[in-house]
Amino acid sequence: MTLVRSRARSVFFAAALIAGMAGVTAACDGEPSPPESTGGASPKGTTARNNITWREPVSYVYTLTSTSQVLAGSFRVTVRDGKVAEAVGLDDGSRQTLDQGLGRIPKIGDLLDMLEKAWHEQADTAEVEYAVGGHPSRITLDLDENAIDDEAEYVISAYEPGDG
Repeated sequence: MTLVRSRARSVFFAAALIAGMAGVTAACDGEPSPPESTGGASPKGTTARNNITWREPVSYVYTLTSTSQVLAGSFRVTVRDGKVAEAVGLDDGSRQTLDQGLGRIPKIGDLLDMLEKAWHEQADTAEVEYAVGGHPSRITLDLDENAIDDEAEYVISAYEPGDG
């Protein structure tokens, strides 16, 4: 497993994360995002090289377990033609979220976009771990270590590339 770590401070990034999730909603409803994230430069004072090392396929299936104020629960997500085509809630919280529609459920690429934004905004924690197969397996964000309720962790498991 590869870990990319970034630590710096951003007081205003908590609001940007919430606004970013609104962008994820728009991305899920509109045009598909580019298939590859470009990575980002390391924030000042960090020695980690921050690059996205995975290329998102057009279709795949994965399980997302999310703990954040914006999105919480476990979901089985199907991506087809670059869009979230289906999601199944695996617990009560995720089923309640899905009652509001698919627009809140991110693709893995959307999660990587949030990570890149955190790198650019110099979040206190913006980390990605990769599975042996090369896809992201965990993304951890803490925008401001002194702020409450801005932490987010996204665990990606049971990833299956292909038809979705």
